Amino acid sequence: MTDRLPQPDILEQIRELQTKRRAIMALPPEEALERILSDRQPAALVHSLPESDFYLLVNEIGPEDALPLLALASDRQWDHLVDLEGWARDRMEVTGVTRWLNLLMESDPRRFVRWLLNTRSGLSELYLFHTVEVRMREHDQDPSDFGEGFFTFDGVYYMRLLKLPQGPEESAMGEAEHNAFLVKLLERLAEQDHALFQGLLLESSHVVPAESEEEEYRWRNVRLAEKGMVPFDEAVGIYQSVTPETLSRRSLETPIADRQAAAALPVPAYPLRELPQDTPFGRALSQVRSPEALPGLQLEFANLCNRIIVADHRTIRDREQLRPVVAKACGYLSLGLERLSPAGEPLDATRAASVLMRHPLTDIFRLGFGSALRLKWQAERWLAASWFGKTGLRLTFWGEQWMGVLGGVLLKKPLYYDNYRTGVLYREFAAPEDLTQTGSVLQEVAAVDRLLGILSPPVVGPRRPAGLTWKSLLLTLWAQGRLAQPPADRLQPVPIRAFRPFFDSLFPGAPDTSGARRVPDAMKADFIDWLSGETGLKDYELTETLGAVFEALFHELESEYGRVAAADLDPRFVPHFLLAAG
Repeated sequence: MTDRLPQPDILEQIRELQTKRRAIMALPPEEALERILSDRQPAALVHSLPESDFYLLVNEIGPEDALPLLALASDRQWDHLVDLEGWARDRMEVTGVTRWLNLLMESDPRRFVRWLLNTRSGLSELYLFHTVEVRMREHDQDPSDFGEGFFTFDGVYYMRLLKLPQGPEESAMGEAEHNAFLVKLLERLAEQDHALFQGLLLESSHVVPAESEEEEYRWRNVRLAEKGMVPFDEAVGIYQSVTPETLSRRSLETPIADRQAAAALPVPAYPLRELPQDTPFGRALSQVRSPEALPGLQLEFANLCNRIIVADHRTIRDREQLRPVVAKACGYLSLGLERLSPAGEPLDATRAASVLMRHPLTDIFRLGFGSALRLKWQAERWLAASWFGKTGLRLTFWGEQWMGVLGGVLLKKPLYYDNYRTGVLYREFAAPEDLTQTGSVLQEVAAVDRLLGILSPPVVGPRRPAGLTWKSLLLTLWAQGRLAQPPADRLQPVPIRAFRPFFDSLFPGAPDTSGARRVPDAMKADFIDWLSGETGLKDYELTETLGAVFEALFHELESEYGRVAAADLDPRFVPHFLLAAG
């Protein structure tokens, strides 16, 4: 026996709502609100919004300005608002709950009271425990025995408002506003069903806070897990590395079946609207032609973004805050697709689309993130056995560029050192070029470190010069080695008078306006000869492993000092050499 298909008119209504929903999500917040309220069926349109899209839309409009939307929202959408805004990790955030309960009560007071008493009784008991002190008067007891601040509606149950604890700035409420809301809340609860209200007060006064909070937190996690917002301990699993071999051994039927089952669910629009199309993952997703699997894939991507939000402890209230999460998911999915493509072949969008069909997006994300983790592990292994690590030097020793790369990959979740090329100092790895460039820098750092380990310069101890870098260390040792009377202390700054003849040989001729002077090839060869003599390495070994590094170093010297005369040198402004006045 087969299930009956929905009637054609119902299917048509669903398609119509989907079309309207996509159009509304593309509008600015104020226009979206106007479009919804002017629709002939605004409640059906609001109910069709996925809870995560509804939450972002309300926050972009402004919760205080979105009261008409809140009045039209479903109970599940109300639950989602309170679930996201009312908790700080695993503890109820009373100020956040207060703010949103106040907004919901303003939007639809009668329905709010029914929702709080019947649907969310556990939340109401726990909330009143944190905000209201309850006393029950005995028949022969004088109310003055309770002290100041107590009031009653029936002469039996007396209440006193507790001081609202300090909360986040975005959910902060004044004391007067807080007290006014609580009094109004208690009045409305009593008016709705006084007997039920008395039972609620009695239950709230006997709440075991740890047990009640744990139960409410458990149900919150159940509701959020349906949208990919699993508890942190589970969400952080997306950063666990996986190999292509592991993926190839897994069953291919599970993701296909799951996506087909999810095809009937509404797909959150905001993550898809922020998805960069000109990326390997974006192009692969556009090549998925299966009408049964595509909605499931899109929903899976939205859930992946939600897992990242939880794992990174992010708070997302608008599209601007969501955009870097989507970019991160898209970047590591693209890297994962690159790793699954045949070696030496460019990533083909059609082939990548077939990969998406065979593997869960979380596994592809983990595969891509594993590429960044491999760089982190490489850096940690080097650091544990390096000359640099044994000397106790700071990362500033490697200069701005290399320090930035090392600092990024050594983070708990490695980042790419962008140096503001795209407007930020650090960002997520997003392309194979990011991995290649970072890996090349790590190899160069390790090669220079091995060289310094052979040289064994005396950098340990209180006489270590301030501002020492690997560049100033090598160049100063070279300059000292070519002086007629090198100092006994190899790290003693070179007097500027003794250094000027060396500088003249480094940049022969007088500076002019035609351009920066170049370091002669003879001086570059002398540097290699000096290093060969100090380390015992062959000159060809040095050029093969560090030739590009030294060439970049000399180019930097030409850029900095090629237009400077030796007589104009000031030790304070020559960071590439350790110099002293005199």
